[in-house]
Amino acid sequence: MAIEIKTKGELYDVCIVGSGAGGGMAAKVLTEAGLKVALLEAGPDYDPANPEQQTQLKWSYESPRRGANTTRPFGDFDAAYGGWEIEGEPYTKAKGTEFDWFRSRMLGGRTNHWGRISLRFGPNDFKRHDFDGLSDNWPIGYDDVKPYYDRVDKMIGVFGTKEGIYNEPDGYFLPPPKPRLHEMMIKKAAGKIGIPVIPSRLSILTRPVNKDRGSCFFCAQCSRGCTVHADFSSSTCLVKPARKTGNADVYVNAMAREVLTDKEGRATGVSYVDKTDMQEYQVNAKIVVLAASACESARLLLNSKSSAHPNGLANSSGMVGKYLHDSTGASRGAFIPQLMDRKRYNEDGVGGLHLYIPWWLENKKLDFARGYHIEFWGGMSMPSYGFGFGMEKTNGKYPTVEGKMKDAGGYGAALKNDYRRYYGSTVGFAGRGESIPRVENYCEIDPGAVDKYGIPVLRFNYNWTDQEVKQAKHMQDTFEEIIHSMGGVASGDKPGADEKYGLLAPGRIIHEVGTTRMGNNKNTSVLNKYNQAHDVNNLFVVDGGAFVSQADKNPTWTILALAMRASEYIVDQLKKQNI
Repeated sequence: MAIEIKTKGELYDVCIVGSGAGGGMAAKVLTEAGLKVALLEAGPDYDPANPEQQTQLKWSYESPRRGANTTRPFGDFDAAYGGWEIEGEPYTKAKGTEFDWFRSRMLGGRTNHWGRISLRFGPNDFKRHDFDGLSDNWPIGYDDVKPYYDRVDKMIGVFGTKEGIYNEPDGYFLPPPKPRLHEMMIKKAAGKIGIPVIPSRLSILTRPVNKDRGSCFFCAQCSRGCTVHADFSSSTCLVKPARKTGNADVYVNAMAREVLTDKEGRATGVSYVDKTDMQEYQVNAKIVVLAASACESARLLLNSKSSAHPNGLANSSGMVGKYLHDSTGASRGAFIPQLMDRKRYNEDGVGGLHLYIPWWLENKKLDFARGYHIEFWGGMSMPSYGFGFGMEKTNGKYPTVEGKMKDAGGYGAALKNDYRRYYGSTVGFAGRGESIPRVENYCEIDPGAVDKYGIPVLRFNYNWTDQEVKQAKHMQDTFEEIIHSMGGVASGDKPGADEKYGLLAPGRIIHEVGTTRMGNNKNTSVLNKYNQAHDVNNLFVVDGGAFVSQADKNPTWTILALAMRASEYIVDQLKKQNI
């Protein structure tokens, strides 16, 4: 007996799947242009100012788990519903693959938990093939995206300073917060060895940009969701204004199954499972926009098979799911004797770094292609669950101010005294770099596995190359160089070749992109330069899947800019009756 699929709502102009950076921006632009939009989100509604959902400004003891990560991957108070593992929503890995897939299930998606590092791609980042011959150039350049970066800066707000670095383009910046003591020490030490340290660029309001959002009050808890909406998340900065237009219907707890098509292969809507009653529904629309995240959107396309699209929707090239790549990541901690026995004062600042190290060796001859930036942490923020000396032991001991080693352990007054003396004396460094997009790294549908909704799941095939491993080695060498310049002691033993120099598994940085990449050749790409599917002109993908390459920058600002550009293209094409 056939299952009855119920229809929700009217015939919409646009159905958007996913409410993160890309989906939220599309919803805002399209509704403000007067289009009727259905926005599907796989998780619940969310507003960090809602008292029932608020976790900001709570003490660890207010949680039965003391804020530990037993229920959420980044801690009990973190604004991340989802994680690398979700009950009933598995994914599989081919033999030899280490790929961890983070899914966010909530209005606003991953933008509720992220570092708010809001960097533009530079001119070179769109044309990397011209420099190293690896992978492909984008079909667009920086000048095509710059006007949209400018508007995103002004719409959402980002602090920073104008530095005049060619491949780290300046924008429209709010005043940055002052650096904290450990950051000033890193800047001084790095400067001695020729490494630049500049104010970070975070989408956190150091002064208001509109009447709907407050400015940061420096509680340093952005990862918990901001009750005054001073930091950027799609749910508060994009979806909320879209709802205010009266043109958006938001369907939460809606797990998308497939994109529906007609006999000609054009998109007609989306079918989804409502998590509250486990029934299947469909939303009909003239245009479908996917923004479910790079891998989730690829999964939707591959599961949307029909006589017109036997290999999956928009997949005549066979490129859907291919060229998957994530940022590289490696880290190291250190003990800084000069930071021992500090006076106590409020050093919280914003929820993230006040300074960072941009890639400083652009176009220099190295044994790996492309580059990385360095983030760092430290200071006297509120101790979290499991607080100790904040660093690893070396040979079972902690370092002391004299440079000798202190036996681990202790209890009572002596242990409390150690905590007080060492509190605030540790720093950490994290490299985030560009990997090489490869057709051999991809996700596909696993023919033998489904999730609890009966939807076939993804299987990942992914391996790092020597390019990424050598880049991680360079990161570790740089961390130690800076630590030694600070007069510090690096924590633990330096990871070696057998550990890939501390290179994290792909997926761990949560920057995966490239699965529906854009290009001028429909035989080697999925989308055109406006994020429009080559095979289906009323289908668009506006998440990180469109990326041809990643750059050493976080992808969110580019997702936002491209989603704005694509959405305005949709409005223009509708007016011209081309869609």
